[in-house]
Amino acid sequence: MSKPERQSAILELVRSRAISSQEDLRVLLAALGVEVTQATLSRDLRDLGLARVTTEDGIRYVIPESLGEDDVPSLEILLPQLFASVDGVNELAVLRTRPSGAQPIAEAIDHAAWPEILGTIGGENTVLIICRSGEARQAIIARLRGLAGK
Repeated sequence: MSKPERQSAILELVRSRAISSQEDLRVLLAALGVEVTQATLSRDLRDLGLARVTTEDGIRYVIPESLGEDDVPSLEILLPQLFASVDGVNELAVLRTRPSGAQPIAEAIDHAAWPEILGTIGGENTVLIICRSGEARQAIIARLRGLAGK
């Protein structure tokens, strides 16, 4: 099966079922005759931009466009899973994440609407956080580390 066909099968499964882990997805793909390694599946999930979020039914993969405003995962859920490090200078903090973790964390920070933060810019594995002051940056870094359990 080609990569586009495999990714199409992944999207169809995510749309039609509650899938909470890569292993669950791998088993479902195998039932369709699609054998895939964990590394390939991870790359496919990243390429497709699928997000792993907490819903009323538990954690599951979703297509980001299907998320409503109220479906933004919280920092309490995301940071322990995706946090790598955070540091900063002056009014800027730089938060590093695991691969593909920056966008969901930047969105969760924006959604949290902390008054010390003017805004964020999220890349692949880096979030730039613009704070109102150097003191605000220090407080934000301490809060993020605490939420991440570091």
